[in-house]
Amino acid sequence: MKRSILIILIFLMAVPLSHSQLWKMRRWEASAGAGPTFFFGDIGGFSQTKNILGFRDLTYLQTRFNINGNIKYRITRNINARVSMSYALFHATDERGSNETRILESTTSAFEPAILGEYYFVKNYAENSYLFLRRKSGFMRHFFNSLDFYAFTGIGAISYSVQPNEALLERGMRTGGFAAAIPAGIGGTLIFSPDLNFGLELGGRYAFTDYLDGYTSQFSKANDVYYFLNLTVTYKLRTGPNGLPRFGR
Repeated sequence: MKRSILIILIFLMAVPLSHSQLWKMRRWEASAGAGPTFFFGDIGGFSQTKNILGFRDLTYLQTRFNINGNIKYRITRNINARVSMSYALFHATDERGSNETRILESTTSAFEPAILGEYYFVKNYAENSYLFLRRKSGFMRHFFNSLDFYAFTGIGAISYSVQPNEALLERGMRTGGFAAAIPAGIGGTLIFSPDLNFGLELGGRYAFTDYLDGYTSQFSKANDVYYFLNLTVTYKLRTGPNGLPRFGR
């Protein structure tokens, strides 16, 4: 009788412990994202007054797109390390802005590598369910138990090339360059299945240059800022005995 009680107690203690470690089976994640890019430089803009982080100059004319790929490693259940590679287009124009008479315009293509850290301040309950991990696919019955919310920051760099219009070319401009950038933002993730997540992420970047649009004015008091708003898809890779990602079943 005592032996049976001891076995039951050990089992009851082991099950929660094993569940709390299930995330380690999928430490590695590969993700891709795409969405609009919002750029705030010295060309264009409506605001003549204080404009924190550029949001008052958010317009369709300044909007282009970005795509990115990421590899993530789960250090703990709530903390990820992430390597990101992004390609983006920026557009800046004086059309319909507060400086229309300058008629400046530029299009910038940019490549941004970054190393980021993610902190999950709200973590889902689904991935700790052994029954959930056994499922091959399907939408979770309890939607709110399948949501993650996180904040991220890190260090990056941006390599950029600027295509000006004739007016900008005549003024003299910088055609490209390389600079550091500081990314930071927030995101949310839906745990759709044991292998697949969907998400939405908003990230801002502060660039250590004022020439992403090829131009800086005498009135400029800050470097350029840009934002990515991305829909994301994440595939969780199984972790092998050596701690590296395991491909296949």
